[in-house]
Amino acid sequence: MLADVRTRIERACAVASRDPRGVTLVAVTKGRSPDEVRRALLDLGHRVLGENRVQEWRPKAAALGDDVAWHLVGHLQTNKVRYCAPFALIHSLDSERLADALEAEGAKRGHVHRVLVQVNVAGEASKQGVAPAEVPDLVRHVASLDHVRLEGLMTIAPFEPDPERARPVFRGLRDLADRYAEGRTSMGMSGDLEVAIEEGATWVRVGRALFEPAGGPADGGAGWT
Repeated sequence: MLADVRTRIERACAVASRDPRGVTLVAVTKGRSPDEVRRALLDLGHRVLGENRVQEWRPKAAALGDDVAWHLVGHLQTNKVRYCAPFALIHSLDSERLADALEAEGAKRGHVHRVLVQVNVAGEASKQGVAPAEVPDLVRHVASLDHVRLEGLMTIAPFEPDPERARPVFRGLRDLADRYAEGRTSMGMSGDLEVAIEEGATWVRVGRALFEPAGGPADGGAGWT
């Protein structure tokens, strides 16, 4: 199924006249065992993995070894930042308080945390993230820190059976990213990655399509990929 997702990415890039090398597939392993991850991804050469929860990631990372670039794609609590140095990228920075906690931990370890600011473009009450109007202030705050580096913006679109309905959300994030993050965006999941790529996604976060055959359960809310 990894091959199918890679083909989808390549075709979407062709439609958008983009180089597929500009889109990173973050394979989300939430709820999957190390053996499943190894068979579906690592044995096929894919090494960029995403996890939603620090507590699920820790034993999984230990089982899968060091040859993995881990991304944290779920909500991060301040009391978990002490575990976050191994993450190549944190997709879910959503407050100055969390940025300050990462700064303090980074200063202690001599480590710079690479982060994306999570933006609730659709304004859903069930989703984490700052409102679009709050992006400039949070970006400026991150820029003032020595051990937290902004790499882009992230959003989760509302679940819609028709992926075209997610396009305004993705376009809204891209517009913000063009102004504040050099156009870099993490957006798009199993059901709508093509639309996200057409709107400029730099990272797509895909789980279900990598582990379940076509026709499996539809994508849903914030925890779905």
